[in-house]
Amino acid sequence: MRKASISRKTKETEVKIEIDLDGIGQNNIETPLGFLNHMLELFSFHSRINLKVKAEGDIHVDYHHIIEDIGIVLGKAIDDALGERKGIKRYGFASIPMDEAIAQVSLDLGGRAYLVYNVPFAGLIRDIDIALFEEFFRALVNNAKIILHVNVAYGKDLHHVVEAIFKAFAIAIKEAVILTGDTLPSTKGLI
Repeated sequence: MRKASISRKTKETEVKIEIDLDGIGQNNIETPLGFLNHMLELFSFHSRINLKVKAEGDIHVDYHHIIEDIGIVLGKAIDDALGERKGIKRYGFASIPMDEAIAQVSLDLGGRAYLVYNVPFAGLIRDIDIALFEEFFRALVNNAKIILHVNVAYGKDLHHVVEAIFKAFAIAIKEAVILTGDTLPSTKGLI
């Protein structure tokens, strides 16, 4: 059973996440940011990971705290659910179009944290600075102990750009968590 339930409470936010890597994409997402809810729902649906998120925080100050903290907790939940990582495929890749935008994601669940985020766009989706999604993925990567490369070659609509990223991440992680046996996917014998 590759499931996890992780909670984190600070003076700025309170986040609880439950995941099941072997789910069917069911989700229940409750944050005060509608666009973030939409992205997390897309992630769950396309990755087939069951996901429950309940988060609140000081959004009257900034959205940074809640977006980053959700990334932290989701990363910890992924790490916990992967356990020893025995038998996983380990690597995943996806190139996903969303109308005029395209995102390519490559990832390695090999126990090391590194983020490459080549998304040459700036601006707001409603009132969310899209730069905050880089912080979300950095927090996720550092806590899930995964290597993640996100590359967006082109796009115009910022909603489409971010949606393509989340869908590509979902498809890549769906591929990487597939169980292919019971051995550790490393020549080192350790992840």
